[in-house]
Amino acid sequence: MKYEIIPPPLFLAPYVRYFWTMEGDEINGLSQAFGSMVDGCPGLICQDSLVMNDKPLPDAFLYGQTTKHIEITATQHFHSIGVIFHPNALKSVFGIHAGELTNTCIDPDMISVNNYLSEQLSETPSSIQQVKILQSYLKAQININQVTIDKRVEHAVSRILTSNGSISMKDLQGELQLTEKSFERKFKECVGIPPKLFSRICRYQASLQQLKNNEYNKLSDIAYENDYADQAHFIRSFKEFTGCSPFQFQKRK
Repeated sequence: MKYEIIPPPLFLAPYVRYFWTMEGDEINGLSQAFGSMVDGCPGLICQDSLVMNDKPLPDAFLYGQTTKHIEITATQHFHSIGVIFHPNALKSVFGIHAGELTNTCIDPDMISVNNYLSEQLSETPSSIQQVKILQSYLKAQININQVTIDKRVEHAVSRILTSNGSISMKDLQGELQLTEKSFERKFKECVGIPPKLFSRICRYQASLQQLKNNEYNKLSDIAYENDYADQAHFIRSFKEFTGCSPFQFQKRK
């Protein structure tokens, strides 16, 4: 399997974490590359042979926050290309309430200024050129929608990410000078899920990386270093987002 990550150009850096391309024959290649799809980030994927939970996926789909475990595999040799956005980018890029795409996806042609993105990409064999098409497409989206990034939500996302989900929501509300209700409303509009759930996902991702990198002596170390109440809470959260226990995950590596 060939997997490549491509950093965004400067004009897309506030919205896009990275572009990626992948090609291979392994039916679980996407899962191997990404690990859990519960990563706190929306994205866009263009592909030719992927299935999700045994159902064929559209040739191109824009997806929002994923809060539950899903399986994405390939039915044959596959070629895929995609975008991983920053957690709060959907509203600024596509002008939609991010919550509309939580745990679901949509054909980007339905909400885009360019309603033939899938066709353009399918007619372009070069991955480099496909990435350039996506970059131009996103630039046009941003220019037409002209939705500025909400700086308070951007600050909240950054603080939650850098703390690996451990920051107090009350402290964060104080920093932003927002009531709990206003904070949650703004956060869900831009990110798609409540800030507490986003924090849980960030904590889970931190523990997942620690497990993948073998940066622990025993599982309880991961639980306590990532502010879980105890090992049982860690295992329950890990299974919710990964679909297996930490022990089962270790055996699959």
